[in-house]
Amino acid sequence: MLSFITKTTLFRGCSEEDIQNMSKHLDFRTDRYRKGHVIFGMGSIVTDIGLVLSGSVRIEHTDLWGNKSILGIIPAGSVFAESYACIPNESMMVDAVANEDCDILFISVPKLFASCSVCASQNKLIQNLMMISAGKNLQLSRRSLHTSPKTIRGRLFSYFSQQVSAQGSNKIVIPFNRQQLADYLNLDRSALSKELGKMRKDGLIEYNKNTFVIKTDIK
Repeated sequence: MLSFITKTTLFRGCSEEDIQNMSKHLDFRTDRYRKGHVIFGMGSIVTDIGLVLSGSVRIEHTDLWGNKSILGIIPAGSVFAESYACIPNESMMVDAVANEDCDILFISVPKLFASCSVCASQNKLIQNLMMISAGKNLQLSRRSLHTSPKTIRGRLFSYFSQQVSAQGSNKIVIPFNRQQLADYLNLDRSALSKELGKMRKDGLIEYNKNTFVIKTDIK
């Protein structure tokens, strides 16, 4: 497991020995969650960063009327709740839910920012955390871009264009099922499925579950 952790963005530049030393000062702990379990709930105060060791975590928001929006999927090797953990007494505005069975490593943020004998390693961790936070802000900006078009097709065009660019291929695999994609793009699932069918009929895409082939340039 240590070998896996050293390959994550959060622990980039840290050796297994560094991680073992930090674990004594930062209250490292691991927990396993079943699919659907709420790890951090809306309104809760958190002081730990969560690093996904296996499985994935879904970040979602549910309004007072029960409407749900998916803000992102956190895969193995990535972190969540860092923004809330770094701001004292800031309550969660979202839910962090086990998207599938998962193992999570929790790290105490207050102790991360406290000085100690392993400050060089902790400085690397803090620098990596700042990079991760900047990346998360970029992801939120992308989602705002994808949900700004007024039409369903426009939102799908925006999302598929970004995925093709990111994956470097017209054949892409997205991290969402149909309901999750609809929630992510703020769309009704049946309307989304209907539009995907039209796009296939128009020769724009082919798809099987969450694998899509973009057959023509999106304009």
